[in-house]
Amino acid sequence: MSISPNIPSPQESFQYESAGTPRWIAVLFGIVIAAMAVLGYAGYSTESRLNQELSEQEKQNKILTAQLDQANSRIADLKSKMEITTQRVGLTQSELAQAKSRAESIRKEQQASDEKITEQLGQVQKESEEKIGAVATEVGGAKKDIETTKSDLEATKGKLDRSLGDMNVMSGLIAHNRDDLEDLKRRGDRNYYEFTLQKSKTPQRVGPVQVSLNKTDPKKAKYTVTVIADDKTIEKKDKTSGEPVQFYVKGSSRMAPYEIVVFDVGKNQITGYLATPKEAGAAAPPGAAATPAPAPTPPQP
Repeated sequence: MSISPNIPSPQESFQYESAGTPRWIAVLFGIVIAAMAVLGYAGYSTESRLNQELSEQEKQNKILTAQLDQANSRIADLKSKMEITTQRVGLTQSELAQAKSRAESIRKEQQASDEKITEQLGQVQKESEEKIGAVATEVGGAKKDIETTKSDLEATKGKLDRSLGDMNVMSGLIAHNRDDLEDLKRRGDRNYYEFTLQKSKTPQRVGPVQVSLNKTDPKKAKYTVTVIADDKTIEKKDKTSGEPVQFYVKGSSRMAPYEIVVFDVGKNQITGYLATPKEAGAAAPPGAAATPAPAPTPPQP
């Protein structure tokens, strides 16, 4: 193969370029290539880091999105609950209004009732005061009557006297008539049994004993009686009106005998009373049916 004399050979061409290109340009070109390589690596590293950060950011965004969805769901629940609560509050307010109205009605009714009760109490108090005043007046009258009775008793005490009985024992106060006897009963010192005896062989009950009238002498105001007590027969002969006729029964004190006082002697009749000590208070009441007395036991020869 022939070579054209106008075209240089490769060796010549290399030698020509080598001879014509400065060395610093080649160095600069190498530096540029190295810088481009460094920049390319740096760009790749930055891109990788950015991609990684972007991926992490997307993950974070997904987490935040999920949390936002949960928050929205909670907000929706709260909103629903708030609506329900609002409805309930509205209902409660209505009920409270009704309750308040009812309470006001009850208060007015209670106030009216209190006023009525106060009025009734005032009326009752007024009536009580009137009754108390009336009772006080009655008590005052009773007190006055008691004082009068006391004065009468004190005055009567001067009229009543004591005397020795037929057994030589000092008697209690003696009544000379029915008025005196009523005074003695009010004093209550002894038990008193009033009697009116007709002449009879059949004894009559006088308090705890039986008495039969045997005879009378109105002119001399004398009488004879038979007393039956403790199955014993005691004859009191020719006794005088106003004389304490004394005898003892079982359980009576020797200083407190039973006493018969006659203050009126009539024809076949006497009027008087039997006085017994207080311990004989359980005796039969006066006026009881008369029972026959046993016949007197004849003395033994």
